[in-house]
Amino acid sequence: MAFGLFHLHRIWGLIDRNSYAGFWMGILENKGLFYFALMGLLAILCILGVITFVLNWHNNYWWRWIYLFGGIYVLFDLFAIAVGLEFWNRLLLWMFDINSAYWNVVWLFFVLLGGFVFLLGIKLLIQRKKSIVIGEAGEK
Repeated sequence: MAFGLFHLHRIWGLIDRNSYAGFWMGILENKGLFYFALMGLLAILCILGVITFVLNWHNNYWWRWIYLFGGIYVLFDLFAIAVGLEFWNRLLLWMFDINSAYWNVVWLFFVLLGGFVFLLGIKLLIQRKKSIVIGEAGEK
């Protein structure tokens, strides 16, 4: 759900390109406390997601592949930004180009991805809660 919520913030980019791009490009260029706190939190969550996938290798549901692929993607993204990979920097500059004809396509994709993952998380949370309630009712 955290991955989904993070991507849903990108709705801001669809509403106000200038402030969205300015905010994130400022974060990427200045690399202050917020940058390192966010990157650290994202890295920890991704590593935990990958560990969860690996520990449940034989019991993985289809949706746990999101942990693996999403986690690996974000970890690569963080690595590429940290070491300054040139092609990744060009990609980020292109993504945050407010004059790009593809702006809405790029950010709408991330919003839809985030919405899907967030709703999936809510669905799984409800299923878990129901199974716990049914399990407790069966014990009585």
